Formats: sequence, structure tokens, C-alpha cells
Amino acid sequence: MDIAHLQAFVAVAEQRSFSRAASQLFLTQPAVSKRIAALEVELANPLFDRIGHQVQLTETGHALLPRARNILLELEDTRRSIRNLSGQVGGQLSMVTSHHIGLHRLPPVLRHYSGDHPQVELVLQFMESEQACQAVLHGDSELGVVTLPLTPPAELKFQAVWRDALYLVVAPGHPLTRVTSLTPQALLDWPAILPMHGTFTRTLVEQAFADLQAPAPVQVKPGTNNLETIKMMVGIGLGWSVLPQTLLDEELACLHLPALQLERELGVVWHAGRTLSNAASAMLDCLQQSAKPG
Repeated sequence: MDIAHLQAFVAVAEQRSFSRAASQLFLTQPAVSKRIAALEVELANPLFDRIGHQVQLTETGHALLPRARNILLELEDTRRSIRNLSGQVGGQLSMVTSHHIGLHRLPPVLRHYSGDHPQVELVLQFMESEQACQAVLHGDSELGVVTLPLTPPAELKFQAVWRDALYLVVAPGHPLTRVTSLTPQALLDWPAILPMHGTFTRTLVEQAFADLQAPAPVQVKPGTNNLETIKMMVGIGLGWSVLPQTLLDEELACLHLPALQLERELGVVWHAGRTLSNAASAMLDCLQQSAKPG
């Protein structure tokens, strides 16, 4: 099978659009359509149903998609292995990270890395840590610098870089600041503002309360995964939350609850079954050198 045809097929399948796939591949839409048509002729089966402006995979398309992805990933892995033989640190390095880590942890690392390896073209994308891990799993990015999951997928390798203590916070003047001996039950009487269900940080908080055998679940107001937005919501008195030290200032008051000591790990993940480029290996070294307590 022609590699360019498979690349076009995967792009259309992921984008669910011929025009968006063409933009992603820097091709014209007729060029993408021609590649898909050639692949359909080769397989003697249609790969997409085109209904109005919608593009959906056929049964054949669904069967081909994981195999096509694997072929492209194996090809990229082979290219990377051959390039690594030169020992040079260059080329493109694709990384994903969360907004919070990208703003508060990565800048000095990237400054140092770029100074040491000016030949590397760094492609950095921002997304939630959970999505970033999926991007690494699917081969869309080589490295992810994220909040590490409590139970990382077996397909991912990971390296902790920073310990990130989480502090219990409310707005100054919140009634909880006047409680002399804070208990988990006292917290449960007030709403919390936390990242959404299923996020690594939310799971950490829920597990901590479960370990305390709390009599009721945490009341969580509809919120956001953006920690800066959570800080704003807490600061105007909408509830309590847990936030890292990098966000603590006079707009927040810290509460002391000895039974609730929260800490998450921030670090880097990569796919266990794929060869790291020299650029990625150099980034791992740079991250490890920057490791320090949160």
C-alpha cells in the first residue's frame, strides 16, 4: 500500500472531513480525494460513506484504521531509529503538556533545552493531561509532560519530575477559615470546586476522601479543568478547592487539615513500544536535571 494513501486515509478518518484533512496534510482537497479513491480501488471496498457534509467510516474503514495507524507508526519508528544512529540531536520533537505545567514548570526547562539543542524544532501543544496521555498512546506526540495518572497505562513509560503539593484553599473570610479544628465533615458541608470527574487530580481528591472514610461524597459544583479559573472561583467565595503552591497568593486562604495531605506527581510520559528520538532522549535528560521538590 502507498504510504501517502494511508496518511490521507488516517487524516480523513480522524478529522471526519476531507477539507480539514487536506489542510492538515498541506494538500488540496482533490489531491486527498484522489488518494482515498486509489486506496478504495486497491482494497475493492469503499472506506467512507459521504452523507451530505458528513464523512463516516464504513465497516472496511473501521477495520483498516488501526492497521493503518500501526503501519505509519512503525514507519516513523524505523525512520527515528535510523536517524538516531548519527548521534545528532536535531529534527522535530513533538510534545504535549497541560496549560498549568506549560506556564509554571516548563519555561526554564525549554529555555535550557533550546540553548543546548538549537537544531531541534520543538512542536508544543497544550491539552488536558488525560488527553495528552492519549495523544502519546496514539502516536500523535512523542512526549507528554503531564500530571501523572495514579495508575499509568501499561503501554506508557513515565518519569516523575516534580512533586506538586496541593493545598486546601478558600476565599479569605470564608466561614471555614473560622473553624478552629477543621474536620473532613466540616469540608463536606460546603461545596467544592474541583477539576471534572475522571481527571487525575479529581481522582486523587476523591480517593483521599474515600481513604478518610468520609460519611458522604464531596459536593462538587459544575466547574472547569483550568486551575487558574478554579482559583478565581474560589477567590470570589464559590467554594473550597485544592491548588498547587504556584497559584497561592493573597486572594486565597489556606486551611489546615492534617488528615488530608495531598500531593500529585508531575512528569513525562512516552510510549513503551516506540523508539525515542535523540531529541526526545535529550529532553528526558533535561527534565530530570530540573527535578526539584514542588
